[in-house]
Amino acid sequence: MNAASLAAGYFDDMYARDPDPWGFTTRWYELRKRALTMGALPRRRYHNAFEPGCSIGILSVELADRCDRLVCTDIASQALDAARARIGRLPVSARGTVEFRRWALGDEWADEQFDLIVFSEVCYYLDPASVRTTFDRAVEHLEPGGTVLCVHWRRKVPEYPMSGDQVHAIACTTKGLSTLAHYRDEDMSIDVFTALDRDPASVAEIEGIASRMHASSG
Repeated sequence: MNAASLAAGYFDDMYARDPDPWGFTTRWYELRKRALTMGALPRRRYHNAFEPGCSIGILSVELADRCDRLVCTDIASQALDAARARIGRLPVSARGTVEFRRWALGDEWADEQFDLIVFSEVCYYLDPASVRTTFDRAVEHLEPGGTVLCVHWRRKVPEYPMSGDQVHAIACTTKGLSTLAHYRDEDMSIDVFTALDRDPASVAEIEGIASRMHASSG
């Protein structure tokens, strides 16, 4: 990881002071953000998903319900332990296969392909060059037509190398990604991309609803 990116010790210290340092389990902001995040996914189900920076696994629980296989990573072992325990409490019927790895976003990617990659509140811990490389790697490891979902806090945090807006500006200019959906308010940005060289079809177009509505209105 580049020296300008936040090191593992930063996160280890945070989890040592508070097992839920960002209030994932208590804040309405976080609950609302997860609802918007899951609602933004264009497919009902994915077969092989990747969630770097999973933290204590709050979003992982919801992703596991929509994915046949989910790979969750984090730089902090305490966060991974909490995420693993949280997923382990789910009934088997409520989740696919979930794999946990200690891995930092600036590390080399494994030789795997995914149809969903979720960057949730993780990329602004890296420096700009590493973020650019991260999205390039995502394109390389994304199946044709796969989804990249990017969601970040917009307000400036002094110790973070980047802002959420800077991260999303890089994501939106990454070659190989086409924008499917975008949401922004004062607090967060959500961008959904697909791995296509053309404008992606909407959910209604994929399901044939859009053409039927057009025909009925005519």
